[in-house]
Amino acid sequence: MTFTSGPVRVRVPATSANLGPGFDALGLALGLHDDVAAEVTAGGVRVAVTGEGAGELPDGDRHLVVTAMRAAFDVLGAQPAGLSLECVNRIPQARGLGSSSAAIVAGVLLARALVADGATRLDDAAALRLASELEGHPDNVAPCLLGGFTVAWTEPAGARAVSLPVAAAVRPTVFVPGERGLTSVARAALPATVPHGDAALTAGRAALLVHALTADPGLLLPATVDRLHQDYRAAGMPATAALVSALRAAGVAAVVSGAGPTVLALSEVPAGFDAGTDWRRWELPIDVSGARVARGRLGHAERDPVAAGRKS
Repeated sequence: MTFTSGPVRVRVPATSANLGPGFDALGLALGLHDDVAAEVTAGGVRVAVTGEGAGELPDGDRHLVVTAMRAAFDVLGAQPAGLSLECVNRIPQARGLGSSSAAIVAGVLLARALVADGATRLDDAAALRLASELEGHPDNVAPCLLGGFTVAWTEPAGARAVSLPVAAAVRPTVFVPGERGLTSVARAALPATVPHGDAALTAGRAALLVHALTADPGLLLPATVDRLHQDYRAAGMPATAALVSALRAAGVAAVVSGAGPTVLALSEVPAGFDAGTDWRRWELPIDVSGARVARGRLGHAERDPVAAGRKS
């Protein structure tokens, strides 16, 4: 196996998973990005982080991008002597916007790009399977890799996904709080079983949501009704639950983004709606490209922590 010379870089989008009724299956790539560059070195592991998580995230082999790179290198066939990594993070950490999936996807794709025949040794389908294994489920890594609106599922051989075009009228808005949340805590709030009627209702709304997002956004409000996870998690993040309820009462198709605590609105938010000072409100385009890899170091704009993604 031959490592390439020089640095490679990747831009990975934020993602929102579940989208209401599509628990562990549906996801959406958003136009807010992390930029990461990596290079094989003679020894040691160096990680520099700018932006979100700077001064907090672990360094060296404990950094999640490096962990994902190591896993990918194992699949590819060999580990490099050393690595140098530069991360410019814009995706909020532990807010339900796919920061861990972005790190994992970045690591897998960077490792592949640093091997001369990496795309042959680890093709796109295998990259998705590996990223899903590292994350634990495919709902965030799929849109991060593929872009757009994705439907993901898991077979005995691993994760699979398809990307579907989103109707032009869908304009996501995210409301990001200051506090953080942990996916493990949110999952622990879920019961082992749910009533059959709730499961049936949610399955029907998930199917309707595919149609609403791709063809008829006018149906987004009924299509985002969920009874599998959001109500069970509400007690653990009451401010999130209250904002979702307030937005929906105003006719907005609002859901918990991933495991929260961020709130995602899939339909237009009324101009006069006031979420309060505890929330940052960002209107983000849909990222239709997914993760993008290129040769070379990060440029001046890529090194700017606020240069990627439109915030309002």
